[in-house]
Amino acid sequence: MELFQAKDHYIVQSGEKALWCSRKDGSLQVRPATDLLLAWNPICLGLVEGVIGKIQLHTDFAWRLLLIRQKAVVGKLPGEHEVYKITKIAVIPLSEAEPQDLELELCKKHHFGINKTEKITQSPDDSKFLLKTFSQIKCNVAAPIKKKAKENKEKERLERRLLEELIKMFIDSDSFYYSLSYDLTNSIQRLSASEKRESPLWQRVDDRFFWNKHMIDDLIKLNDPKADFWIVPIIQGFVQIEELVVNYNESSDDEKSSPETPSQEQCVDDIHPRFLVAIISRRSRHRAGMRYKRRGVDENGNVANYVETEQLIHVHSHTLSFVLSRGSVPVFWSQIGYRYNPRPRLDKPEEETTSKFAAHFEEQLNIYKKQVIVSLVDQTGREKIIGDAFLRQVLLYNNPSLTYVTFDFHEHCRGMKFENVQTLTDAISDIITDMKWGWVDQAGEICKQEGIFRVNCMDCLDRTNVVQAAIARVVMEQQLKKLGVMPPEQPLPQKCYRIYQIMWANNGDTISRQYAGTAALKGDFTRTGERKLAGMMKDGYNSANRYYLNRFRDAYRQAVIDPMQGIPVTEDLYSIFSKEKEHEALHKQNQRSQQEQISLLLQNYMKLLLPSDEKFHGGWAVIDCDPSLIDATHRDVDVLLLLSNCAYYVAYYDDEVDKVNQYQRLNLEDLEKIEIGPEPTFFGKPKFSCMRLHYKHNGTSGYFHTLRAVTRNPEEDGKDTLQCIAEMLQLTKQALGIDVSIVEKKLERESSADIFKISPACTAKKPEFCLSSDP
Repeated sequence: MELFQAKDHYIVQSGEKALWCSRKDGSLQVRPATDLLLAWNPICLGLVEGVIGKIQLHTDFAWRLLLIRQKAVVGKLPGEHEVYKITKIAVIPLSEAEPQDLELELCKKHHFGINKTEKITQSPDDSKFLLKTFSQIKCNVAAPIKKKAKENKEKERLERRLLEELIKMFIDSDSFYYSLSYDLTNSIQRLSASEKRESPLWQRVDDRFFWNKHMIDDLIKLNDPKADFWIVPIIQGFVQIEELVVNYNESSDDEKSSPETPSQEQCVDDIHPRFLVAIISRRSRHRAGMRYKRRGVDENGNVANYVETEQLIHVHSHTLSFVLSRGSVPVFWSQIGYRYNPRPRLDKPEEETTSKFAAHFEEQLNIYKKQVIVSLVDQTGREKIIGDAFLRQVLLYNNPSLTYVTFDFHEHCRGMKFENVQTLTDAISDIITDMKWGWVDQAGEICKQEGIFRVNCMDCLDRTNVVQAAIARVVMEQQLKKLGVMPPEQPLPQKCYRIYQIMWANNGDTISRQYAGTAALKGDFTRTGERKLAGMMKDGYNSANRYYLNRFRDAYRQAVIDPMQGIPVTEDLYSIFSKEKEHEALHKQNQRSQQEQISLLLQNYMKLLLPSDEKFHGGWAVIDCDPSLIDATHRDVDVLLLLSNCAYYVAYYDDEVDKVNQYQRLNLEDLEKIEIGPEPTFFGKPKFSCMRLHYKHNGTSGYFHTLRAVTRNPEEDGKDTLQCIAEMLQLTKQALGIDVSIVEKKLERESSADIFKISPACTAKKPEFCLSSDP
């Protein structure tokens, strides 16, 4: 397809067809290609792959035309249907403004021997006239122009920020897919039952997953068969297609290959049976958005983060399909604020929730007939309130087509024992068998899937993906044995299983990036079948990164998603933009030199204190604030907290002499409990949160350190940072096969009988310190 720029229109042309988009009002027209002769001075800007639609990011901004600039072939589904992933987009302002450098591939027909596209510019006479006119009036209206210029500058910056987020959404997350001949919105089972096989592709889609429907709505409303060519349904989700060979003689040595996305060359074999496996995830366009912006159910019964995932197996002429879904707990709930892992809360009473809960499951049962809910929400702690509300609504709904299964993932898989998920799949094995799967061949439908597993945790990301992958594996092995591809008593060959795991891990990472902004936690287990310390450390980074991302970026991402779906943006984006800039400026000013100094200190003392056989896992600058019962005005002490694979170090830093003068090394095995709560004070309301690390010394309990974070600004209490540190300590100890609890509570001041005073700065009961030298 060629993109032309004329005075009043942008024109996309493909063969004898052309789509005209007005630069004045954004209206769309389907016209013959020959009408290009009627356009005013058309210039070919380059090649594009298709039309996504139109979007207006804010009422203050112009409409923009979204085009597919570059695509990548994902693979071919049964029937030789090619599937594409959108890798780059072009965003064109529908105004008189010149488009920025679109970096389009040049059209050989119109750009032979030319390296760069031409631009429409004003004639020299026009430019001189405008400059002369402006110079005559600017002195009379200088003040209003200055004010207007400032407003325009702020407006331009916000528009640029939203455009960056829009482009990132398409490019960074590998999220958007389409096919020109295959309906990616529907499962094999729904496709085989469809009565619209002769209709245009966009008229056959499942409306829930037609992600660009609103953006392309002007073309749909034309009700013109000539417009069908330009309407390409796009899904947000994930697609991966691989061909696997069932070879039990092949080595499974991971050293030969450890791909993120396996190559087809790994499975080239002419003797052993082979099969095609595909994973297609479709995200609903209803209640779409980011994690802390969209939770639970809405007034129409739609839930946040609703994703249907289909696993396809194709052998010869047989295509087998198994469908699962995930979606937020369908009650009114939220997690308010920008804290790290905010406490969930119920937003509406039970009686107001019941009708919306019923609306959600009435739609689900209408589509899937039966629903088996697998709830992975913790049955204790902060998640309990949501799990209890879910179960209560299920009981009130009282529908025989609804089955409710609970599996406290964190309790059963405590200490990295994620293989214990098999406990769940064994327990529901009869349900899996009875549910069957979709099965079609050239003659038509052979078997139907009767029902669906609806798996959810709090975010419907990490735990959910691990469990969905486990259920899908059980089904796939049953399918392959049924088709004679696998022997009845043998598991899938290790090499095939390895590639299969990578596919599900990639699926989890992509779905997580779309909803939470980072890759899935626990992805290393899905990817390899083993929970490793490196994966846990990555989880700690991703978890902390999720917290940082939701502060500002989620507001912009949500402000991009809403207009894509025709939903008004309710947040004051100008206010958010100003706060972000103030935060960034303050952060850069106050933190640059401090962070450099802390980083250098951590590096130096890591080398000095850690033995060569210990691996460094993290370091933080904190403050020892153990309460003194003798002196209420005691001075807080700067501390470097270092974490290795088997111990943590509390190094006391004296800023007057710029060195660590004493430190303790404490085995992680001796860490008994971690408490987080408001700092213990003599008078007034606590200003900071503190973390108390309880440990044993020589087998005796009762020792602890009380630490608080170095806060970035006066409004923060440091609790978020402490929770990150506590989780890292917990994960590292779990890697040793021992768990440690993290408890949120009010921290009490210890009585004098329980404290052994060491120094005015550090009054908790502690053993002797080891003295250190300068690094």
